[in-house]
Amino acid sequence: MYLTWLDNNSWLLEIGGQRILLDPWLVDVLTFGGQDWFFKGSRSHDRLIPENIDLILLSQGLEDHAHPPTLKRLDRNIPVVASPNAAKVVQQLNYTQVTALAHGETFVFNQSVEIKATPGSQVGVTLVENGYLLKELESDFTLYYEPHGNHSPTLKEIASVDVVITPLIDLALPLVGSIIKGNKCALEVAQWLQPQVMLSTAAGGDVVFEGLLNSFVQTKGSIEEFRSLLVKNNLLARVIDPKPGERFEVKLEKRVPLA
Repeated sequence: MYLTWLDNNSWLLEIGGQRILLDPWLVDVLTFGGQDWFFKGSRSHDRLIPENIDLILLSQGLEDHAHPPTLKRLDRNIPVVASPNAAKVVQQLNYTQVTALAHGETFVFNQSVEIKATPGSQVGVTLVENGYLLKELESDFTLYYEPHGNHSPTLKEIASVDVVITPLIDLALPLVGSIIKGNKCALEVAQWLQPQVMLSTAAGGDVVFEGLLNSFVQTKGSIEEFRSLLVKNNLLARVIDPKPGERFEVKLEKRVPLA
């Protein structure tokens, strides 16, 4: 398994011989509803769009997960698996192969990777977007992704997961609390899933954030503090702190079945 973090929530997952582009924001600025006075994300230069993408995977329909300028630059014939809300975004952009996954539904891609949607982040009053479990069918290695740190208790039913990608650091607003839940929520999901490897998403990288909202955001915790938290709780997960744009191999060990 090879991973490349592309800043923010964007990842290139190489799993089961497939190249899966996850929640890509690669070009142009990031705003919500074009209101850059309220929030604007930018980088000094656009990221190169990865070649030979087999599948696009979208967890949410918001712009920081289903980024319209990036999606307009990608080939509309690339298959897409998405939350129902994100599926509407790519359908409006005339993507030709779109599969919407509701919570608990599973999609097998090219007989190589099984993708299962889990309950993820609550967006608005009633809408709950997707997290994902991706299983490499040949090896049974499994990766879990949830970009805001909202982990469904249904994950307790899963025996184990090998790789977890989720926030490890809190981003909070005064009076509101954490809007990106790392730290204790990441520890909790580590206790449930017993992963071999954990990686942080949603914060850091080569991105500059501006606007009214960003002026109130507070960062709580660090990668080193989270490593210490794992040790204190007798958890053996390795925490990898990737550099944006650098492809790396995630080395995993086969688990021995319990007798």
